[in-house]
Amino acid sequence: MPIFETFSLLLAGAAIWFWLDTLKAREIGVVAAQRACAEEGLLFLDETVAGRSVRPARDGDGQFKLRRIYEFEYSDTGNNRRSGSVTMLGHEVEIMHVRPNLYVIPNANQTLH
Repeated sequence: MPIFETFSLLLAGAAIWFWLDTLKAREIGVVAAQRACAEEGLLFLDETVAGRSVRPARDGDGQFKLRRIYEFEYSDTGNNRRSGSVTMLGHEVEIMHVRPNLYVIPNANQTLH
């Protein structure tokens, strides 16, 4: 197989993997945002999150993962819109921002002092 065809197949495979991985991370972000809004007694608007950024990062074990930041909107009164965000490292929620509260999700391998 010529090198151009091989490279094209690898590029297409990487693009499909990235797309599927992003869909899975986005779905986890939606569930996390819904749960955070429900716990705070807020209305999760539009039932979705929107991607703001994707960057490479390393987790606590030094493994390469993608850090994705998703934004969403919620309402505390039903008559307004406020912005929140969820930061994902791989498929794990790293930081949740709702209201003036910032929730840092502790890693199971990390101790808090």
